[in-house]
Amino acid sequence: MIDWTSLTPLDPGGVTVGPAEAHPAFADPDYVRRRNLIADRARGHRVGEPSPPVRYTEAEHATWRKVHRTLLRAQDGRICPQLLRAREAAPIPTDGVPQHEEVSDALQGLTGFRFTLAGGIVPNERFLGTMAEGYFHAVQYVRHPSMPLYTPEPDVLHDVFGHGIHLTDPSLADLYRTVGRAATRVHSADALDLISRVYWFTLEYGTVLARRGPMAYGAALLSSFGELARFAHAELRPFDLADMARMPYQVAGYQPVLFTVDSLAHLADLLHAFLDDFDEDTRDRHHLPALDERGSLAHPPRP
Repeated sequence: MIDWTSLTPLDPGGVTVGPAEAHPAFADPDYVRRRNLIADRARGHRVGEPSPPVRYTEAEHATWRKVHRTLLRAQDGRICPQLLRAREAAPIPTDGVPQHEEVSDALQGLTGFRFTLAGGIVPNERFLGTMAEGYFHAVQYVRHPSMPLYTPEPDVLHDVFGHGIHLTDPSLADLYRTVGRAATRVHSADALDLISRVYWFTLEYGTVLARRGPMAYGAALLSSFGELARFAHAELRPFDLADMARMPYQVAGYQPVLFTVDSLAHLADLLHAFLDDFDEDTRDRHHLPALDERGSLAHPPRP
């Protein structure tokens, strides 16, 4: 079943699109049935097994083409040059929704990563930890066609267009593995939550504060027309672990606070310094707020 968080984002024109549960997808039983049918195939799926092929409809391919064209235009001038170069090499077709396996085969040759099938929320230990082995959990369903530039949950466009670009680039793929290796060394909810928050505010929603202004690098920004149109107007704060550790993240709405680094090389230095020796005592060593001080948050909807 769909389990989307109720938040109130704005569309790129500044028009309120309403709470997530009021999204047109919820009023369309045919869409819900199709979405859940595709998602349910992830039940019992073991990490590393091939994803079953999906016979996408022409309407789903049309949604892909429209969002693909729009994102290409929106990204130009707004994302890091390194990611523009990665986009050129990324296995992202223009004509329709790709199969997981064709994207994975190309990614594996570039950075060793593959998609592994997901259908809903994935526990932090599994979602984060499998990155150490070169697997990224990804979904196969496509957002609702009536509102293609906004979806209240990650879909195949987000995973392929956002994380697919990241996982084409060796230096960013290394950071995914760095996150994964840290997660494999811990088991407590508190430690995994802390890694998840740092991952969320960097590899999902991170920005670079360059001389020409803020540039996006986070996968959720790369794959969202609305976020690309407005992220420079969010509250931009310097990378700060304590701030990240206590900051609630919004799963289904535009992010009001984003964190910046000086460059992607700076990001790599910061993440390696924090995660390379990450263990159950890291929170205490860095004097970061404990889980019960900030409240436990589920990982953003991921299969």
